Amino acid sequence: QVQLVESGGGLVQPGGSLRLSCTTSGIMFSIYRMAWYRQAPGKQRELVAGISSGGNTNYADSVKGRFTVSRDNAKNTVYLQMNSLKPEDTAVYYCNAQIVAVAYWGQGTQVTVSS
Repeated sequence: QVQLVESGGGLVQPGGSLRLSCTTSGIMFSIYRMAWYRQAPGKQRELVAGISSGGNTNYADSVKGRFTVSRDNAKNTVYLQMNSLKPEDTAVYYCNAQIVAVAYWGQGTQVTVSS
């Protein structure tokens, strides 16, 4: 059974930092492209950051320079370090694992940026 379990979300003040983790099981983690998406109320789900099996990364323009995606294949875990958080970063953040046409999703973790 495939599982993607996110953690690390919460409430943080503007300018603060959070680190999200997504631990997977049931997949050969190292060969999957991993990504973080987010969905704010009333908006479509959008790609935040992705990291290939080879470690190549890509980011949404809105988070470049503030967020960093990384992976630890030994721990079957992908991370999203979020710095300089803004209220517009408030959303449910989802972990995604994809290879060819197969995709798996986590249940999401809420990130709220508010004073």
